Amino acid sequence: MSAPKHREVGCAIIIGTCRRFLLQQRDDVPGIPCPGMVGLFGGHREGVETFLQCVVREVHEEINYFVPPERFEHLASYSGVDPDAEGGTLRGEFFVARDVPADALLITEGSLLIAERDDALPLMRRLAPSAQFAMSTFLKNQWHI
Repeated sequence: MSAPKHREVGCAIIIGTCRRFLLQQRDDVPGIPCPGMVGLFGGHREGVETFLQCVVREVHEEINYFVPPERFEHLASYSGVDPDAEGGTLRGEFFVARDVPADALLITEGSLLIAERDDALPLMRRLAPSAQFAMSTFLKNQWHI
């Protein structure tokens, strides 16, 4: 039996110039965390990169649009049981990036899901657990969109 996995991720709530959430509708394929659910753009930290460097790189890879590091605002940190993968642990840093033009994106993993702020609560049951954590924090702290 293999040891439980530890993951380190940087992810972002992306807000479009349209003042809506730009989310990732995850592919519904086996072998990926939370298949078919809605998630945030971002991913695994590599080597010695910081979480900010990670989220900048991952978001660029997944939406094919460069958001510079200074445009990411830190939202929250998480460290504990991995809510997206059974039996593992997770350290995650969550950010917010604003004013990203939805029409300039080319999504490379999954597809783009655009949601109004009023859609955020009904959407919660479809969100991957880590995305639920980030969106709950965003909404609870009444960040503006």
